[in-house]
Amino acid sequence: MPMPLKHAAPASRRRVLSQSASAIAALAAAPWWRQALAQTGTAQPQPATPMTPTLSPSIHTRPIPSSGEALPIIGCGTYIGFDVAPGSAEYAQLPGVLQTLFAAGASVLDSSPMYGRAETTTGELLAAAGSRAKAFIATKVWTSGRAAGVAQLEQSFARLRSQRIDLLQVHNLLDWRVQLATLRGWKEAGRVRYVGITHYTESAYAEVEAVLRAEKLDFLQINYALDDTAAAERLLPLAQQRGVAVLINRPFGGGGLLRRQRGKPLPAWAAEIGCSSWAQILLKFVLSHPAVTCTIPGTSRPEHMLDNLAAGRGTVPDAAFWRQHAASVLG
Repeated sequence: MPMPLKHAAPASRRRVLSQSASAIAALAAAPWWRQALAQTGTAQPQPATPMTPTLSPSIHTRPIPSSGEALPIIGCGTYIGFDVAPGSAEYAQLPGVLQTLFAAGASVLDSSPMYGRAETTTGELLAAAGSRAKAFIATKVWTSGRAAGVAQLEQSFARLRSQRIDLLQVHNLLDWRVQLATLRGWKEAGRVRYVGITHYTESAYAEVEAVLRAEKLDFLQINYALDDTAAAERLLPLAQQRGVAVLINRPFGGGGLLRRQRGKPLPAWAAEIGCSSWAQILLKFVLSHPAVTCTIPGTSRPEHMLDNLAAGRGTVPDAAFWRQHAASVLG
């Protein structure tokens, strides 16, 4: 059971996001570091020289087992949210998403060539802000055949405007033997830092498990949520045993679990674990598993990014806590 912490009374996600939205809207009118500190209630410093903003405190990190590199435990997925056109209202919000991510000390941006324009958008935003060095870029290869895989990978590098990708993953295990061989070659050549595999459906878990047992991988990306815990039965323990970092997609149960909480008051115990929204509760559940390295909830709104990042601070409950309280969320 986590030690009780002193926090403000729990608030609904709507209230939290409403309060955050007004601060985010002011980004265009005031320096970002001033807005970030204002949102955390921290007095504004008077720096003698320009400084890079950070929300205080920065979110927790966990080590990537194959290297020991510290990775922030909250990232951002780009599926749907980053598949938008320049000049649109949706696109205009995305610089604020990345500013919010980086200001908290977070870094992981996960994309894929199957996400429409998301890779291109990510590359454009990082280039425009000069913030590539702050990002841990993860993307995927999703095709059959070596030549097609190489062509798709080169396209991803061009779209992301990067000479080096932090993590390349075989998306949904498509032609994984051939694509993993290419990824390993590129890792040896220094174009890729880490390699891995991904999936998001329980029906594929047997194959995922077989690949985890047979291959040396840096990362596994898999689905896991309070209402979708099958990965915890075999895959997450196996990844931990094999020294494989784990990225969690669909931490809100594909969105349905979070939607079901709308209008419900937060439970009294939310304050004990430092949560002021349902999203934070669901993310803290995912982060409670010791095999999990980082979770990547997708968003295209700065206020949602800010809310999600709060789950990466403070208390992370243990399994005993969730055995006592999970039913009150699922019910």
